Amino acid sequence: MNHPTGDELLLLAYGELPGAAAAEIESHAAACPACRQQLADLERTRVALDVAMPARRGVKPAWAALALAAAAALAGLWLTSRQPSRPHQAWQPMTVWSTTAGYVAGGPAMVDIDARLTRLEQERHYGWPN
Repeated sequence: MNHPTGDELLLLAYGELPGAAAAEIESHAAACPACRQQLADLERTRVALDVAMPARRGVKPAWAALALAAAAALAGLWLTSRQPSRPHQAWQPMTVWSTTAGYVAGGPAMVDIDARLTRLEQERHYGWPN
């Protein structure tokens, strides 16, 4: 057998080679000092990494998405069910009307405004700069 590649030795060190290939590389490493040394170095590195980096506990994406959707739904319910900060007050008509409102509404206020505008237009200095 030819020397195994670095990838094959790495897969053997992590126990991810199929049975027949693993047996073949192990028998080669038993007879070849260079491959045996390289395999031993990979084993030590794997053990050191396993000790240095604890296994990560992965959050399942489906649970995370479900939790975010539930939080969004609760926030939406909370925002839509809030009561106004002050009680609702009924509209009360104003007692003081502006001249524009009176003009639009019609009636005696409109007649008065129209008369004043007509008087202004008939004066001699109407439209002259001040």
